[in-house]
Amino acid sequence: MMAGMDTTDLEFTPDQMRAMSHDVVERIIAHIESLPGLPASGNVDVEEACRAMREPAPEAGASLDALLTPFFDEWVGHSFTAPGPGYLAYIPGGGLFPAALADLIANATNRYVGVWQAAPQLAQLEANVLDWFREWMGFPESTRGLLTTGGSMATFGAVVCAREKLLGTGLREGVVYASTETHHSLAKAAKLAGVLPDRVRVLPVDASFRLSVPALREAIAADRAAGLRPFLVASTAGTTNTGAVDPLNDIADLCEEEGLWHHCDGAYGAFFHMVPEMRPALAGMSRADSLTLDPHKGLFLPYGTGALLVRDGQALHAAHSVSADYLPDTPDTSEFYDISQYGPELSRDFRGFRVWLTVKLYGAERLRAAIAEKRALALDAASRLARVPGLVMVAPPQLSLFAFHLAWEGSTLEQENRATAELMERVIARGRVMITGCKVAGRVLARVCVLCFRTHADRMDMAVEDIAAEAAALIDGGQSRVG
Repeated sequence: MMAGMDTTDLEFTPDQMRAMSHDVVERIIAHIESLPGLPASGNVDVEEACRAMREPAPEAGASLDALLTPFFDEWVGHSFTAPGPGYLAYIPGGGLFPAALADLIANATNRYVGVWQAAPQLAQLEANVLDWFREWMGFPESTRGLLTTGGSMATFGAVVCAREKLLGTGLREGVVYASTETHHSLAKAAKLAGVLPDRVRVLPVDASFRLSVPALREAIAADRAAGLRPFLVASTAGTTNTGAVDPLNDIADLCEEEGLWHHCDGAYGAFFHMVPEMRPALAGMSRADSLTLDPHKGLFLPYGTGALLVRDGQALHAAHSVSADYLPDTPDTSEFYDISQYGPELSRDFRGFRVWLTVKLYGAERLRAAIAEKRALALDAASRLARVPGLVMVAPPQLSLFAFHLAWEGSTLEQENRATAELMERVIARGRVMITGCKVAGRVLARVCVLCFRTHADRMDMAVEDIAAEAAALIDGGQSRVG
């Protein structure tokens, strides 16, 4: 510590802040420039390095350079290169640069937006964002919503809202319905909302991996006969495993007939609804009572940006509206948006600004075109890969995700599973693209999901080349037959 330093002063000088900001931004830009050349999946087998990083809180500060150098030069590299053009694994995002600028501004200005009176115009920006989402998804003006940290919290908000409206205090009688392909966040959300696992029905899917409506109808009837109270059906607009879109109109019809809440998980697929020619693939989504969105997937924003839309906005307000003597009176909710009255958080970050600034800078037209491009890239790649000998396309892209496996004459399921798993390992080892797999009904599937805004035709050519080459090596070389 320097002699005479005031240890209570935590402010940096303007010149220091300029220098620090310049250093950070230059490192970020250099990192973004390096993304096309980085391995699609860095080495994450670094357990010993993680153990070596454990440390007590420091008593004295360090220089910014000393802290950023290992972050950029080592730690970030030992990760999936999620913002890179070769990341075709899981459900990619990307993280548009304007959103990073927005977070810097939001964190530096550090205004509190949880309560409307604290920052009315900033709260209005977040309300504007939710209105844009509502319009893009075809929801009515009665809709209200919430920006969340991701799809899991959005789904939790939807289950709580449905529970409050349809169950009241009768939690043990309430039943939730989902499919074997429903994201696991639904079961977690139900549990956190007081609906325990024995009241969550996991139903079969059809040959296209979509929720079976006949099975759903039978399960509802059986539970009613047993004296239980069916109250929520969860559908999916783009499943994680195969990209399947459930029969949303049929599910909506059944829910209306039975008086059930229809929640649609559109975390992956909903933003394709922005593209007019894609709307038939998502027909019925706009009829849902609630909808999960993940702007950090389909709108290319940084991780930590989710959203919930609820058709009956008053129901969402009723589920979360609580006040206290130390809080100001809530505004007229028919006109102004008080964030704390629509979700569980009181203190929260200003996450709406990253969406608002990004959309305002690009405009909806450019974002719509980028989304449409991902669909076109997936269709083209799937079409080419379907012609590769020994590669079986089991789930063609309904949106921008497709799944496949290897097979050959006389092969067993066990051999095909081993070969498909090895195919993925070999493709990743080439470094140009990262793909991941899943297991559906005992079968290992490889999957490709095109959704990073940095992924274009050149990288998809690499993906097709690498998958085709390794498939040929495994099948023609006979390695898949071993064992």
